[in-house]
Amino acid sequence: MRSVERIVQALSGTGRIRVAVFGDYTLDKYLYIDPDRDERSVETGLTAYQVHEKRMYAGSGGTVTNNLRALGAQVISIGLMGEDGEGFELQRCLDAVGADTASMVRTPELCTCTYTKPMRKQPDGSYQEMERLDLRNFDPPSMALQRALLEQLEARLPEVDAVIAVDQFCQRDLGVITGFVRDGLNALAGSHPEKLFYVDSRAFSREFRNMIVKCNDLELMAMAPEEGPVEDLEAIRRQAEQLRRQTGNTFFVTRGSRGMMVFQEGQACSVPAVHVTGPIDIVGAGDASTAGIVLGLTLGLDPEEAAMLGCCVSSITIQQLGVTGTASVPQVIERLHIYEEGASV
Repeated sequence: MRSVERIVQALSGTGRIRVAVFGDYTLDKYLYIDPDRDERSVETGLTAYQVHEKRMYAGSGGTVTNNLRALGAQVISIGLMGEDGEGFELQRCLDAVGADTASMVRTPELCTCTYTKPMRKQPDGSYQEMERLDLRNFDPPSMALQRALLEQLEARLPEVDAVIAVDQFCQRDLGVITGFVRDGLNALAGSHPEKLFYVDSRAFSREFRNMIVKCNDLELMAMAPEEGPVEDLEAIRRQAEQLRRQTGNTFFVTRGSRGMMVFQEGQACSVPAVHVTGPIDIVGAGDASTAGIVLGLTLGLDPEEAAMLGCCVSSITIQQLGVTGTASVPQVIERLHIYEEGASV
């Protein structure tokens, strides 16, 4: 394994990096429930769960933003939020981490997408997530909103070193990155080769052009199930290389505890994960990896080094249970040295 000293030295420059995080923003709303406080509803006879605490976090593009800010980078947030209570909370969360939200597009036409996560207290004092309640939009954003989003990105492009596009939803055209917006992103990336464009897409990786693409192995193989199971390394290589040729740029594939694979023209490499022991919460791990990868690339690291940084950042966040975690530069530096030694954490 190569020395981590170059990565550590590069991290001293995080404060000068400015990134636009464009795309789907959600609110992660955790509701904490103690079964000792359960009541029986007089009207329905059903259990009325009593929430004694709630915690809010910016999710999806907000999780990428949280991680970039925790690592010292400056962030311009560009996405959609409704004029509703959840939108107010999302704004508050982004403001709290110091994101620039002047280019967020607010609208009464849509709700703020929200993942509501009831957390039930267990006998040992820990909390376990119950069935999630989602607030979603099931109509595409209007063309006026789609154009406004691209206009905001184009206007802020001169200010940033990189653009991260967060394509969260698997249903076509029901998030920020519709077909029209995707075409606009592809065109902007093609006309601004001096800027780093990167996309994390759950379902539409093959449709992006002129930018770095990242997805996980399950998402990758779901596009071509005939290629083989997700455990088949050669099948992953075939599918990823095909998509790399289609998208025309570097392709990252995250593989959970198996680490990450990086595909560039003429070469592919595997980057091992940090060996993490004990309980973990993988929610937001992909977004944490994205923050690490893009920060590394904008700091001048090569794709393999950036993947190492992404692995270290996500290994820290997954150890933070019941929250969408973040990692600081001192934590990452400590983890990089552990990673270099091949030790477990």
